[in-house]
Amino acid sequence: MAFELPKLNYAYDALEPHIDARTMEIHHSKHHNGYTTKLNAALEGTAQENDSIESILGSLDMSNGAVRNNGGGFYNHSLFWDVMNPNNKGELSGELKDAIEETFGSFDEFKSAFSKAAATQFGSGWAWLCVHKGGKVEVCSTPNQDNPLMPGVSCGGTPILGIDVWEHAYYLNYQNRRPDYINAFFSVINWNEVAKRYAAGK
Repeated sequence: MAFELPKLNYAYDALEPHIDARTMEIHHSKHHNGYTTKLNAALEGTAQENDSIESILGSLDMSNGAVRNNGGGFYNHSLFWDVMNPNNKGELSGELKDAIEETFGSFDEFKSAFSKAAATQFGSGWAWLCVHKGGKVEVCSTPNQDNPLMPGVSCGGTPILGIDVWEHAYYLNYQNRRPDYINAFFSVINWNEVAKRYAAGK
């Protein structure tokens, strides 16, 4: 069963002015679509051809660049689209809010830690909020299309929030102003989705 490019739950222009429509269109229809196609090609005829993406990444041979890069790209972007939404975003509350405040002290301290992880990731990569079994949360970053599901990568745990800091995610609108893009991202976070992922991951 081949992986399919997920449909967005909103229009390409729905996140404006924070993330522009042209960037969204290219990012989704070209970049994510490319990772999806190449992942399917890399898995065709292998024992993992019908496994879930989480299973594939969790047992990944890190020397397998085709699956590592394209599997990561498929999973990471699928999460990225879902944790953004212009409508019915909800608010940070409940167990997730408690876990963030327990780890970081306050939402502002969490935002600072997450933003720093995203801003200081050298070159291309991602910043993550992850949940560990038991409910503890942690912020980390990964290079390229790596993510915490992969063996021995960064903070481990289950990603519940991620921001893409590859230049293709922001350069048309923000050029080299990555911190401005990171700050804008906080205006479109779908906290309902993040909370749902937290509950499933803990």
